[in-house]
Amino acid sequence: MSISRMSPEDALAPGTHIELIDALVEQGWYVGEKVIAPALCDALHQELAMLKEVEALEEAGIGRGREHLLRKDIRGDAIHWLNRESEAQRLYLEAMQRLQASLNQTLFLGLFEYEAHFAHYPAGAFYKRHLDSFRGRANRVVSTVGYLTPDWPFDGGGEMVIYDADDDERELARVVPNAGTFACFLSESVPHEVLPTRHPRSSIAGWFRRNASLGGVLDPAR
Repeated sequence: MSISRMSPEDALAPGTHIELIDALVEQGWYVGEKVIAPALCDALHQELAMLKEVEALEEAGIGRGREHLLRKDIRGDAIHWLNRESEAQRLYLEAMQRLQASLNQTLFLGLFEYEAHFAHYPAGAFYKRHLDSFRGRANRVVSTVGYLTPDWPFDGGGEMVIYDADDDERELARVVPNAGTFACFLSESVPHEVLPTRHPRSSIAGWFRRNASLGGVLDPAR
């Protein structure tokens, strides 16, 4: 099915919402293969390649607002925030809106916003172990990663490792960045990292946010 004929309901495999929510409740994270529709993966992958070609990606940093820093020793990807500028972006974001509604209805999380960006990791890039949200801030509540690179080689590296929050050495999962794979986890309690990649790696990282403030100031998106 081409994306011109695709609805947001078609963007993710049937049953994904139920499986994902059950996994979040049971273990705090979810990984599913062949979740994102192939045509949508292909369109998003091509769009990211085009953005790279026209130099529309920016180096990713760590921290937010005034604390934002470029640290190649920690993180080496380049990003472009999704803004509904293409049909593929709109379809993906609308699919995430449906997922947000399911999470709110079932888990009463009070999620009010979803932000996401393309992420391109060139060969050699990585992202060291981290949490997506500081404990107690709740600015980002649930994280998502959708993988876009087709025909990922078996020796390509670039896996996302999910760790046990109570045991620094214990790996819970290694997520191979195959196109169509979709991961979701609790932002402030699931440590994870991206291992060095030996092959260019494309994905969409996203976060469901809740209205949060620090010192009476609303925590901004991004």
